[in-house]
Amino acid sequence: MDASFFIAGRLRFRRRIVMVSIAVSYLVMIVAVAVSSGFRSEIRTGLSSVTGDVRLTPPDLNVFDENRPIEGHPAYLPYVETVDGVDEVIPVIYRAGIVKNDDSIHGVIFKGIPKEMLTDVHDTLALGVSIPRRLAEISGLEVGDRMLSYFVGKTVKARQFNVAAIHDAIVELDQNLVVHASLSDMQRLNAWSEDEVSCFEILLEPGYDDEADIAYACAEIGTTVNAYSDDDEETVIATSSIDSYPQLFDWLNLIDFNVFLVLLLMTVVAGFNMISGLLIMLFENISTIGLLKSLGMTDKAISKVFLSSSSVLVLKGMAWGNGLAFLFCLIQGATHILKLNPENYFVSFVPVSPDLGMILLADAASFIGIMLLLLIPCMFISKVDPAETVRMK
Repeated sequence: MDASFFIAGRLRFRRRIVMVSIAVSYLVMIVAVAVSSGFRSEIRTGLSSVTGDVRLTPPDLNVFDENRPIEGHPAYLPYVETVDGVDEVIPVIYRAGIVKNDDSIHGVIFKGIPKEMLTDVHDTLALGVSIPRRLAEISGLEVGDRMLSYFVGKTVKARQFNVAAIHDAIVELDQNLVVHASLSDMQRLNAWSEDEVSCFEILLEPGYDDEADIAYACAEIGTTVNAYSDDDEETVIATSSIDSYPQLFDWLNLIDFNVFLVLLLMTVVAGFNMISGLLIMLFENISTIGLLKSLGMTDKAISKVFLSSSSVLVLKGMAWGNGLAFLFCLIQGATHILKLNPENYFVSFVPVSPDLGMILLADAASFIGIMLLLLIPCMFISKVDPAETVRMK
């Protein structure tokens, strides 16, 4: 057995506060990483449900024009479905409307989607819609109520929809309230054929999460559309959710930067706590250092003794911090006990998504950083004179 490790096994930090501070630092770091991943995952999922990851729209990006539909089964569609990363292509119809219930009047956006996607709307219910919970709260509508709606165009049309369900918006991007309706109901409202829609919304596979992946998929889809479109088909362009909501992705990048600062700060805090603890340990064992030097042990070998003992303490603090962080994530993920204002944070609760790869990377980077900082107090060992310390003992 290495003599340094053997001696290190018999040295102990007697100040538990050092390990507690390390555990707290790791707790904060892992929670920060989990919250950052949670925001990115939750908002990514929310954007997919609201606008898709990529849209195929008319060149003017106006999907609300009742007089300008695009073809529902264009020649390029089968080729778009085979593009790498494409998970699903959804035909959609948008129409702005006004909902009136008693004295409550609110502007909304009706989103017509295929009937099979309206899983919370009964198949046999005529003109059944799913309304966002915020609309239900401010208008007093409940499941089973009739919802009088007006649509303004060349003429004003009125429809009596039936509230079949109330859904929770995963991400509230703005003040627009999106009512989910059947695609066929919206086609009849616009006097369109079964082969006419406002746009296509394309969902990407789960692995396509970051901006580079989404931008790449959008470019590939746009190229495919241009290559396989018929001359007589309505021109469409591909736009990504990044283009539609750049401020949202800028906000996510800002969160990631803040998490990096938290990791750096917590590593420095834990490192300096360990430096103070190690210095105390060195002072308490100064006679032992002198004795080891007198027996012929080098400064490097003695430093290994104390670094080995310190690393055990850091690993224990890391284990406690990680355990508490995962416990917090488990509780928050199950209960959503910590709430947020969706007007400021886009989601109504603190999302957590422990990314094991990122957590292991953060653990490893911070551990290496702390151990490098501990090389500073180890320079004290070279200043110890064995003749003086042995005589003092």
